[in-house]
Amino acid sequence: MITSGIFFKNFKIKTKNLYIKKKLQNIFHENNHIIQSLDKNYKDDFKKQNLKNYQNFLDIKLLGIGGSSLGAKAIYSFLKHKIKKNFTFIDNLSSKIKVNKSKKYLNLVISKSGNTIETIINSNIHIKKKDKNIFITENKKNYLHTLGKKLKAEIIHHNNFIGGRFSVLSEVGMLPAELMGLDPKKFRQFNNLIKNKKYLNALISSVGATMHFIKKKKFNSVIINYDEDSQNFFSWYQQLIAESIGKKNKGLLPVISNMPRDNHSVMQLYLDGFKNNFFTFFHVHESDSNKILGKHILSSHNYIKEKNVNDIIFSQKKASEKVFEMKNIPFRSFEIKKRDEKTLGELFCFFILETILIGKALKIDPYNQPAVELIKKETKKFLIKGTKKNF
Repeated sequence: MITSGIFFKNFKIKTKNLYIKKKLQNIFHENNHIIQSLDKNYKDDFKKQNLKNYQNFLDIKLLGIGGSSLGAKAIYSFLKHKIKKNFTFIDNLSSKIKVNKSKKYLNLVISKSGNTIETIINSNIHIKKKDKNIFITENKKNYLHTLGKKLKAEIIHHNNFIGGRFSVLSEVGMLPAELMGLDPKKFRQFNNLIKNKKYLNALISSVGATMHFIKKKKFNSVIINYDEDSQNFFSWYQQLIAESIGKKNKGLLPVISNMPRDNHSVMQLYLDGFKNNFFTFFHVHESDSNKILGKHILSSHNYIKEKNVNDIIFSQKKASEKVFEMKNIPFRSFEIKKRDEKTLGELFCFFILETILIGKALKIDPYNQPAVELIKKETKKFLIKGTKKNF
């Protein structure tokens, strides 16, 4: 156990991690707004009392894309057993998103730059006259800041120094969490974690192993996920790792493989195919799970009688790990004992720190995404001059 909610088994690879340890200590002592947002003393740019006017809304639409949406979506999915409100995440361009037109919604519109084209378009489509609106964007003149003022919306200032994919424990993730009825203070566990030697050692050795794989040209980081409610968490992780370190011909390709479904498709490749992968197993223990009664079980399968679905999924995970060990396939394993804000905050913190450390070790800036900006500029050019469809 590295915390009360997380059992962690690391890669079975011995590496020299003094360099990684020093990098981690340097990060702790930097005047870094991202690290500060993990801290219990971080000051959100919203006050709980100001949200009282919106707490009665049971139906909320969150309009954002990438890091403006993925963190809140991960929270909503992972902790939905505690949430009594209905969130709709409008996080892509689609004409198929359906909402109940008779309902009065609270719209939560999020974009750091305030000029994200997809969020501008979705705001135009989905904000209705009878809705209430909250905008989270930088405190500067931009499209959404101007629109928010025009609509007389509540405007929350996005921290200028925290990029979207790192923003989950800032206003971007914690204001939606507050509206979900969750406690933002419980997510921010950084103060406790920096005193936890088991947690820090797991983080340092995991980064050391990842650097070892990169040197061995193993570039595919495959998540073997056994928890349906964590799929959005790993979509958040996918952006975090890909956008942060995919630079200068370096990086990792994060692949999310949802189990047990993928046992019947890509597992054959993982076990017997090319060897440039390393793996992360992930499972959440559930107390509430459908039980398999004996009514329609044939005698040949008596061993599954009285088992619940979570027991079977966990057995599949343990069996897969055993086979991976037999075949010397590198993997680490997370088993989640408690599905709550504290544990999810610890996981967010682990992957954020891990990503920053990998970037530092690769001698690249983990905080920017210069290549993506080129597509935004070229898209604008096409829209201005017009495009012809070729059929």
